[in-house]
Amino acid sequence: MTRLALPLLAIGLIASPLDAKDSLGVYSSWAAFRDDSPARCYAIAKPMRGREAGPFASIASWPRQNIRTQLHIQLSRPARDGSDVRLTIGSERFTLAANGRNAWAQDARMDASVVAALRAATRMSVSALDERGRRFTDRYDLAGVATAIDAAVVGCA
Repeated sequence: MTRLALPLLAIGLIASPLDAKDSLGVYSSWAAFRDDSPARCYAIAKPMRGREAGPFASIASWPRQNIRTQLHIQLSRPARDGSDVRLTIGSERFTLAANGRNAWAQDARMDASVVAALRAATRMSVSALDERGRRFTDRYDLAGVATAIDAAVVGCA
């Protein structure tokens, strides 16, 4: 697949399920979008590999709620109730709050730490136990993440 085809494929995979209104750009492995209803802008990426449908990582800003750069991850499988969802970005490790296939930072301070780590690293992984007790890991390439986050923040400024 050509270098141009990969970003176009990424837009198709990301934009369709999330029904984004306006593309703010594709930046290597990440893309940025703006939605009008509800008003929000976000940087988003799919895992590098995966058989399951629907996983993604996003950093979103919700201007009407005064929320900037909030982490949300949709896992490739539902996490087992009560199990930790671990986010590793470079050498930084975080334990996320989770419910089913969704995971978030524990609070705004953790969101800020996650974004700082994303800007400094090249790879990210999210791991958890699934409902059957099997460990799974979703891995992300962080090429373009800083630019996509910046585009999303500016897009909702």
